Amino acid sequence: MALRLHTIIASTRPGRVGPAVATWFHEAAREHGAFDAHLVDLADFELPVYDEPHHPRMRKYTHEHTRRWSASVEAADAYVFVTPEYNYGPTPALVNALNYVYGEWNYKPCGFVSYGGVSGGLRAVQMTKQIVTTLKMMPMVEAVMVPMVAQQLKEGVFAANDLQRQSVGELLGELHKWAGALAPLRVG
Repeated sequence: MALRLHTIIASTRPGRVGPAVATWFHEAAREHGAFDAHLVDLADFELPVYDEPHHPRMRKYTHEHTRRWSASVEAADAYVFVTPEYNYGPTPALVNALNYVYGEWNYKPCGFVSYGGVSGGLRAVQMTKQIVTTLKMMPMVEAVMVPMVAQQLKEGVFAANDLQRQSVGELLGELHKWAGALAPLRVG
């Protein structure tokens, strides 16, 4: 059975460009073929600021939005976060979503497709890596970076350059190795 990859759109704000970049990456992941690839939009879960009365480690969820998010996170073997940079850091929606559950993330690899202005979202990625390691995830060194993202959008469609297309294969190759290697730790 193929390992399952969730490409997660990490921005939820109106007018976001994340869906265009994420759709491009998701299609590239499907073509790559190493994973059973799924596109996940954080906006679909409508997660409020963390509102569960119990610590996520207990998995005693009282809200339907948390149970839906938990099931989505649990279903994947690996993740790619498609994320912009907000004020040199990750989106509040991504930080909140990461904090909503705990064990569902454990022993799974993650990668990043970052976008933004001149930095291409790299500062957000570096800060997010600190969070995911606390969730017992393995962040990949390989990544896809999109500086000046607006220049690569044409009528709402993202047009990748050669370096970005090459980076997809490198990222997915490493994610697949790690997802397979960590699988025994996810049993039990």
